[in-house]
Amino acid sequence: PYMKNILEYLEKTAEKNPHKIGFTDEKREVSFLQLMNNSKKIAGSLKSLSKNSPVAIMIERSVECIESMFAAVYAGCFYTVIDIHSPLSRINEIFQALKPGAVITDNDSLSIAGQLKYLSEEDSENIQLILYEEAVKDHIDNKFLSRARLYMIDSDPLYILFTSGSSGTPKGTVLSHRSVINYIEWVSEEFSFSQTTIFGSQTPLYFSMSVTDLFSTLKCGGTYTLIPKMMFSFPVKLIEYMNSRQINTIYWVPSALAIASNWNLFQYEKLMYIEKVLFAGEVMPVKHLNYWIRFLPKCVYANLFGPTETTDICTFYVIDREFKDDEQLPIGKPCNNCDVFLLTEDGRMAAPGEEGEIAVRGSFLASGYYNDPEKTEAAFPQNPLNKSYPERIYKTGDLARLNEKGEYIYISRKDFQIKRMGYRIELGEIEAAAISLKGIKSAAAVCDSESGRILLICEGKVKEPEQISETLKKKIPSYMLPDEIIKIKVMPYNANGKIDRAKLKKYITTDRKMR
Repeated sequence: PYMKNILEYLEKTAEKNPHKIGFTDEKREVSFLQLMNNSKKIAGSLKSLSKNSPVAIMIERSVECIESMFAAVYAGCFYTVIDIHSPLSRINEIFQALKPGAVITDNDSLSIAGQLKYLSEEDSENIQLILYEEAVKDHIDNKFLSRARLYMIDSDPLYILFTSGSSGTPKGTVLSHRSVINYIEWVSEEFSFSQTTIFGSQTPLYFSMSVTDLFSTLKCGGTYTLIPKMMFSFPVKLIEYMNSRQINTIYWVPSALAIASNWNLFQYEKLMYIEKVLFAGEVMPVKHLNYWIRFLPKCVYANLFGPTETTDICTFYVIDREFKDDEQLPIGKPCNNCDVFLLTEDGRMAAPGEEGEIAVRGSFLASGYYNDPEKTEAAFPQNPLNKSYPERIYKTGDLARLNEKGEYIYISRKDFQIKRMGYRIELGEIEAAAISLKGIKSAAAVCDSESGRILLICEGKVKEPEQISETLKKKIPSYMLPDEIIKIKVMPYNANGKIDRAKLKKYITTDRKMR
């Protein structure tokens, strides 16, 4: 039967295996039936919202957070998970773009939710603050739930993810039920996820990679285990935790996988149950992958690639041959029901071996950016290869080429956007935050492609770099903070009056030697 709503995954699984544990964190575990019922109870608190209203969720990464996400969907709304460790100013910017009708929070995060300036006095009165601990005690209002469901269609939004924006304001990518269903049908079949799959989740719930293991668990009736973030600082404990939960499938960012090789971890501790190791979010250094393969040769390894705007990924490569430490992994071929092609600067299809920008079409695509028609128009234009009817594509801003095996090879970003620790970072957002500081006339962020370090170069009556760094912490998330801040007398400009970034590259090399 045709699926039109991701809640159908949850309901079918809860019917088939009601008492099977579906979701666990450090403190709690819930069966599919409990998760479904708790979500339905919380949904009752959202009765006053109109259809397709945004609901912000401000709860630490936990089973409670997941229940609140599905509660928003049961109420005929969509959700945005907020990183509660983000600076308040950034959360406020997200709220300004989102204008949520309600915020679901819990006792632990209530003080943060209470500090938000929201949008304005009138707006904050219109935003309902719902406390998880109280809402989950409500009775299930089946009449309200079936009425909400009656008018939901597959192109309705399911969630919005906010990514870094070049103008300094985060942009919200809108993903529909249809996109997620299409993606999950593919990924769970491709990697044979089933009710025996036990995912060890590393990624935050406000990050697109979490979509894969979360919704595959709903569909296949497996188990989704949230690994506490702190474990990644204590690698031996991490392995003990994974073994105690019998985790057999992971989908992590490469920097998390690199912990094993950096600590030579498998000499001391063995992963007992692992069968599938998937990774995405940044370039996977082959030397770290080879370390895993050496100790765990029987596992399936796969490199997944794609932006938030394609639900999670658009191409994949299952490792099927040996690579030397200094070689590069392909990003592979398009996922089923997702078309990927390379566009040249002049809008034609790139020939094999020729560099082009990765463009994507099909049902995986996001609906666009929330409350931002201009950015949507720029990133989701008409397909230049199709002159006959309206067809949107997504231009990723990533450059690639096809190798002789017909696999896509990633080259680099086209603009000032970089990937770091799995997060997409617009260098422009770091610059906008720096320029907003008192005394800074101009600022440019450059990335050292060799080491992945970010340098921030500033001109003006600038305080000491340490002070700038402290102030930036209040404006941008920790993963965006520059590794080094350099003061210069005069910023170099090119003929167009733009900052001459080529000249700034010298600070990467010369300043490495100077300091």
